[in-house]
Amino acid sequence: MTSDLTSAPALASLMEQLARRIHSQGYAADLFPAQWSALRYLASAPPNLRTAIDLARFQGLASGAVARTVRTLVSKGLIAKGGTIGRGRAEQLNLTDAGRALLEEDPLRHIAAALETLCQDDRRALSQGIEIAIKATMSGNETDAATGK
Repeated sequence: MTSDLTSAPALASLMEQLARRIHSQGYAADLFPAQWSALRYLASAPPNLRTAIDLARFQGLASGAVARTVRTLVSKGLIAKGGTIGRGRAEQLNLTDAGRALLEEDPLRHIAAALETLCQDDRRALSQGIEIAIKATMSGNETDAATGK
């Protein structure tokens, strides 16, 4: 790795290391990383977006995989279905008390605490950089970021 940690390849490598560490820590409390992600999503999403389809869109996953995640979290007593939303058949998903309590042990809490030490401008710059990186990984994104082609 290059000694310049601000070069694009070095930053990409650092992001990969972070992603791998976050993923490995996501196996805490007998949950898989996608299940932790679902709990976090339901804790922060507005009530009208707490559905399996909205969770699938957020996670960038197929609805079948998310349906299995939801079934597992319901069977573990961490989320509960709260009736249909809107005109469709989408069921609202809500964290249970057990789900909220488990989030107190969220593996990401240590990273969030470390990021609290950054000034607002640094957090803003980091956020913008991560959003750019996320967009570059979205399916259908076949443009070269450097050339725009």
